[in-house]
Amino acid sequence: MIDDYMIPASVIIVTKNESKNILRVLDHLASFDDVWVIDSKSADGTAELAQSKNVHVVDFQWNGQYPKKRQWCLNNLSLKYDWVLFLDADEELTTQLLDEMRLRLNANPHEAGFFITGRYILKGKILKYGFPNRKIALFHKGRMAFPVVNDLDIPGMGEIEGHYQPVLKKDCLFIGELKNHMIHYALEDERAWIFRHEKYARWESGMNFKQAWPVDPILWRERAKVFLRRSSFRAEIVFLIGLILKGGFLDGSEGLRFLKMRYAYLKMIKTFDLARGR
Repeated sequence: MIDDYMIPASVIIVTKNESKNILRVLDHLASFDDVWVIDSKSADGTAELAQSKNVHVVDFQWNGQYPKKRQWCLNNLSLKYDWVLFLDADEELTTQLLDEMRLRLNANPHEAGFFITGRYILKGKILKYGFPNRKIALFHKGRMAFPVVNDLDIPGMGEIEGHYQPVLKKDCLFIGELKNHMIHYALEDERAWIFRHEKYARWESGMNFKQAWPVDPILWRERAKVFLRRSSFRAEIVFLIGLILKGGFLDGSEGLRFLKMRYAYLKMIKTFDLARGR
């Protein structure tokens, strides 16, 4: 019999050199009894720190082919539950989100998965507006999977799946949304964020050139993405939507700073697109 306090989901955290973050994310997972850290040969002690928390730690080495890391986990790990929560090491679950997960999953939901919003922290301030990180982080492994895309020769992502959502195994399935949020610490080191996103921009441009994007499982999101990828003013449109329509100005100077970072990222993608003749 499952303890009603425990959340009936397996947690998977994929890592590489995350020693500064791994203990924080693990310290907020007492409500789960099946936690896995899949580590890609970290050189900074990430695996050892994870082992100190009495969770499953698995060494991973990518073979350069599909499945990539997250789908490899679904295919190969002896997970206790069908519901799987994928976390990055720089994310942190809030008490309110944990309570909502417990309630929803113990009610045996019919959804294929759930969008979860991650609110960024910049200079100690939680950004409540603008464009948070919204993704399908919790899903049923029998109802959704990460797609295979034509990106193995595109630099920028390597072993990890890119900036797209898992896809439905059956079109009739429904995707829900959790109301409460988690905290995303990706902006603690702005220089590291910019370095990562230059690589991501090269990858996104390569995906645009190949027209390799999988279809987003939400129709309006798919239409918006297609329009913006084709637009010469994507960066400007997204900046204004985030600042005005999404209320980014309400986050003050930190909110404006993050919107400018996103603007620079989207401009990088367009620069690489133009270099490819798009």
